[in-house]
Amino acid sequence: MTGTKLKIGPLADRTPVKLSVAVEPELHGDLNDYAEVHSRTYGKQVSVADLIPSMLRALIESDAGFKRARRDMKP
Repeated sequence: MTGTKLKIGPLADRTPVKLSVAVEPELHGDLNDYAEVHSRTYGKQVSVADLIPSMLRALIESDAGFKRARRDMKP
């Protein structure tokens, strides 16, 4: 899939902290589809579990409301 640009780029090596979540079946299907597109785009098989940390990081980094609220929390 050349020419495809995803918000989540190739994954960097990292030391994870284990976290368990439950998602609805529709979201699970979307996550599986995203992992498949990501794998095809970058030529390296990745799992949903591998992608979720980068997805969460991208969400937090792009959430202006969270950034403002977080700044306001600090003394």
